[in-house]
Amino acid sequence: MNLEGKVLGGRYEIINKIGNGGMATVYRATDLVLKRYVAVKILRDEFTTDEEFIRRFETEAQSAARLTHPNIVSIYDVGVDNGVYYIVMELIQGKTLKEIIVEERGPLPWKWSVNVAIQIASALEMAHKNNIIHRDIKPHNIIITEDGIAKVTDFGIAKAVSNSTITAFGTTIGSVHYFSPEHARGGYTDAKSDLYSLGVVMYEMVTGKVPFDADTPVSVALKHMQEDPVPPIEENKNLPEAVNKIILKALKKDPMLRYQTATEMLQDLRMALKNPSGDFVEEVDYDETARTQKISTNMYERQKKSNGKKENKFITFIKTHPKLSVFLGIIILFFLAFGGTTLVLNVTNPKEVQLPNVVGLSQEEAKQKVESAKLKFEVSAEEYNTEVEQGHVISQDPTYTEKYNNVKEGSQVKVVISKGTEKTKVPKVAGMKEDEAIKALEDAKLKAEVVEETSKKVEEGYVISQETEANSEANAGDTVKIHVSTGTEKSTVPYIVGKKQDEAKKELEDAGLTVTITNAEDSSKETGVVLKQSLDSGKIVDKGSAITITVNSFEASKTISVSIDVKSITGGYTESTTATNSTNSTSNENIVKTVSIEITSGGKTLWSDSGVDKNTTNKSASITGKGSMDVTLTIKDTNGMNKVRTQTVNFGSDTATLLITIIILLILVGISILKNRAIHLLTL
Repeated sequence: MNLEGKVLGGRYEIINKIGNGGMATVYRATDLVLKRYVAVKILRDEFTTDEEFIRRFETEAQSAARLTHPNIVSIYDVGVDNGVYYIVMELIQGKTLKEIIVEERGPLPWKWSVNVAIQIASALEMAHKNNIIHRDIKPHNIIITEDGIAKVTDFGIAKAVSNSTITAFGTTIGSVHYFSPEHARGGYTDAKSDLYSLGVVMYEMVTGKVPFDADTPVSVALKHMQEDPVPPIEENKNLPEAVNKIILKALKKDPMLRYQTATEMLQDLRMALKNPSGDFVEEVDYDETARTQKISTNMYERQKKSNGKKENKFITFIKTHPKLSVFLGIIILFFLAFGGTTLVLNVTNPKEVQLPNVVGLSQEEAKQKVESAKLKFEVSAEEYNTEVEQGHVISQDPTYTEKYNNVKEGSQVKVVISKGTEKTKVPKVAGMKEDEAIKALEDAKLKAEVVEETSKKVEEGYVISQETEANSEANAGDTVKIHVSTGTEKSTVPYIVGKKQDEAKKELEDAGLTVTITNAEDSSKETGVVLKQSLDSGKIVDKGSAITITVNSFEASKTISVSIDVKSITGGYTESTTATNSTNSTSNENIVKTVSIEITSGGKTLWSDSGVDKNTTNKSASITGKGSMDVTLTIKDTNGMNKVRTQTVNFGSDTATLLITIIILLILVGISILKNRAIHLLTL
């Protein structure tokens, strides 16, 4: 039956199938009311007409819905829609523990495995206190979220202890590799059966294989009942002895030799993390011979004869006192009808009393309250707890509920007492490698929060500093922030070839690089674009690294024409002059009739002319160049007078602009020449 797209109960829209089980199919769906993704388990078509399977399906929902625990998949809703029986539950994102084991292809880290086992045991503790047995604990039914949280799912074969044992067509339900011996033989299963299965799961996590395997399910079941497992420490030499002992205790054939409660197993698992080499796992030892006494043939015969003699004497008495026998019979019947019935009921059904709620009370207050209710008080354990005050009750067994709080008079109430918040010393981790620092904090029962930070002084991957002072006292479980070096801040070199100079420079500077610009000419490329870069694009470099870019400076030469007014410069010259010296002789002054004009740049002559009449008003000059360049104008007269002026010429400007520039330049030169000529004449 294809259910994709169907809306169940007017609320749950089926998206796609995500898994199959023995009696149900699991789909991903959308809760149209709460706008969230959920998992919907739907009973298979072949079972919808079977009243027994429908009852079991409903039992699953009713049992599992009672459980609220961070390590148990939550049940949201249950219903039926046109013959489709469904359960709505929490949708978990992650992998099954089986998938993780298969992917690893070998033993998982023992600490990680113990942490997962602690979470599973915690879930079972909650279920067992609510009289619910899972009966199918296996890696396939344990989901590990993306945050590393273990979630126990599929209570499809769970049963309430108060109800009859659930079976399917006379066959045992579950996965044979994880069966307890009593489960394999079809006997009574209880909380200790779940703990055996957890032991198998732990075995598989730390060794990569199950303790018992064979070609057929029957053979595997027989091994569970008859063979002892190979100690896991022989399969994994790195396994601590304490963990090895915990697994072997959970795998005891006799339920009486195993952990009796999930709480007991939890205590040892937590202790194993603290003291992996410790010898704290208690072995249950009792005399098997005390339970059963062998009866010899002689003993049987003697007992038989003795019983025979007593029977004969009683028969003889009845026969010889018939009236007395009738009287005695009436008295016995009366006693059974009235007093005897009451006595039997009192013996078989002890008086029920109300279970008090002692969670949060001090140990003395709790003891007084329990004993006042005619119950027995026992401290089963003491644990550190950050939420419950020291000396006060953390939890009680049986668990108090508002609806179901009647217990038999004289029953035992076990409590766990808080030892308060555990204190620890903060280790010095500055200077350590990141993984070493995290381990040191974990060993001190602290959590590490890593803050990455660039540093030029501290090598990448090492701790720069810690925010909680070393050797200071902290509460176990507190978080210590550590700053870990990522080395010098890095930058990725962008690709800027072909981009304009200004754009390329900005992009490089934004990337934290130091830019140097050089020029080159390439007539095939646009002027002002980047021709090449010294660092390859995509390369990871330290911020502040130097990069050189080569920019195309090619520009075609350009010729411009200017007009030079020579007369305006030489108009102050004297045609001729005479002077009388001390000897009364007369000499003629050199007459300035022509000048030479030369325009140069960088030692290269751009234009020149000589013998230019001083009275020329429009001397044309053609200058060839490109871009912006400095030109030097040199004026020489026939008397050897030289005047030099430098001016910047932009060959991108029009002729008129250049002409004005040259004219101004020439006027300045002319003024200077006239001034020097006047000085010369005055000295004569």
